[in-house]
Amino acid sequence: MTEFRIREVARLLGVSDDTVRRWVNDGKLTTGTDASGVQVVDGRSLAEHVKHLATGGDEDPVRRSARNTFTGIVTKVDVDGVMAVVEMHSGPHRLVSIMTREAVEELELEVGSRATALVKSTHVIVETPR
Repeated sequence: MTEFRIREVARLLGVSDDTVRRWVNDGKLTTGTDASGVQVVDGRSLAEHVKHLATGGDEDPVRRSARNTFTGIVTKVDVDGVMAVVEMHSGPHRLVSIMTREAVEELELEVGSRATALVKSTHVIVETPR
């Protein structure tokens, strides 16, 4: 069974250690202790909580083929002619999208606005630590 220390969970999800401890205290995450006696979060419990966070706890009323969605905040909008570069951050993830000026205006994207990026890719590379 995979286990994560509180600090590791916080870094993985882009939240503070205190937030993870609150989730533990609220019963949202299952914990135990490792061989060193340090509190750890059960990997399966963490996976279920992450899925819950991703949906906001609700079922999405829209069905789509893209499974990778990242809700975050727009941190940069660079419009040049008919094209634009939009950068956003979702937790620890930085996402960059190239789109038309028209799309930026239609979506009313500006620094500080909330947005969701949908990612559909035929190639996804997964790596794990040794």
